[in-house]
Amino acid sequence: MMRRGPWLSLAVLLLGSSLAQAQDEVPGPRGRTQAVQIISELRKIVAPEGLERTEKIRIGGIDQWVSVRSRDLRNPVLLVLHGGPGWVAMPTSWYVAHGWDEFFTVVQWDQRGAGKTYLANDPATVTPTLTVDQLHADAEEVVQWARKTFGKKKVFVLGHSWGSILGLTLAQKHPEWLHAYIGVGQAIDASESERRGWAWTMEQARAAKNEQAIRDLESIAPYAVGKEPVPLKDIMVQRRWLNFFGGAAYRRPDASFEGAAAALSPEYTDEEASQMWKAEELSVERLLSTVLATDLSHVKRLKTPLILFLGRHDYNVSATVAAEWFAGVKAPSKQLVWFEQSAHEVMAEEPGKVLLSLVRYARPIAERARDVAP
Repeated sequence: MMRRGPWLSLAVLLLGSSLAQAQDEVPGPRGRTQAVQIISELRKIVAPEGLERTEKIRIGGIDQWVSVRSRDLRNPVLLVLHGGPGWVAMPTSWYVAHGWDEFFTVVQWDQRGAGKTYLANDPATVTPTLTVDQLHADAEEVVQWARKTFGKKKVFVLGHSWGSILGLTLAQKHPEWLHAYIGVGQAIDASESERRGWAWTMEQARAAKNEQAIRDLESIAPYAVGKEPVPLKDIMVQRRWLNFFGGAAYRRPDASFEGAAAALSPEYTDEEASQMWKAEELSVERLLSTVLATDLSHVKRLKTPLILFLGRHDYNVSATVAAEWFAGVKAPSKQLVWFEQSAHEVMAEEPGKVLLSLVRYARPIAERARDVAP
């Protein structure tokens, strides 16, 4: 043993030298194309029972884009309904949803007027159809497509933020389609959420003695009262300062760190990545004021299991409003998971805990239904 020591030390030294030389010879990625290729190869699905596909499907009379990632198609389907409106999840899923495809067949969907779907259609034709009712109809059709395509009686639906309005409505109307509904940053009484968000933001502004924030917030008071939708310009003022004080992303001034990840999406072309924010602006302009008048507090009972993921510091969509509703709603089973280091962007802020929670609380429901790979 003692004689092998010098030789072992020499081997380690030579190996370290070789690795250092190799690193010197291989520079970092030169631009988006190389960076995307690296990410694409890292997450490439090679399992014989798996599938990695991005495609257009016909939904609601227009072409809409979905991506499908699965290491084993015998696993349960998990359909993601992104937030916003227009804040697509597909282009950031390479980071946010890393590892999900080992336990689920994950379907990401770019909604009408958002992301890849925006560029796949004539905006002049689609823009008049950008309504809350139409998006609810689209969501139902996508669930039906997923059930038929993958031969599943039931699927999981995960809705984030605005997508949680679509998702909870689906769970209420069609429990027979779902293994469970998973709400992330769940919206319930949007007007009450807006009022609490304004009040918290003003509290932060006064504590920080930020006179500009105080003046801006006072200029829109009283905020989110009455039955009329909040004007978009007032919402933008509230969001500007709420984000600044960390109410959307914990201890960060905004969620740009997550949005920037879209620039490295293997599912998006250069053109799609550059146009996604234009699409989001359209969705916000057409939908946000109406969305923020939604009230689902009348939903007192569900016939499908309910799982909520809430960021402890979420004031963008009030976590306390959602938790209060959760305490009273009846469901075959229900689980609330708090994310202590998150605000509204739970999936980007604590991605490891999200994956662990999906495996711990959602997948066993499919296991009991024998809808998992053996």
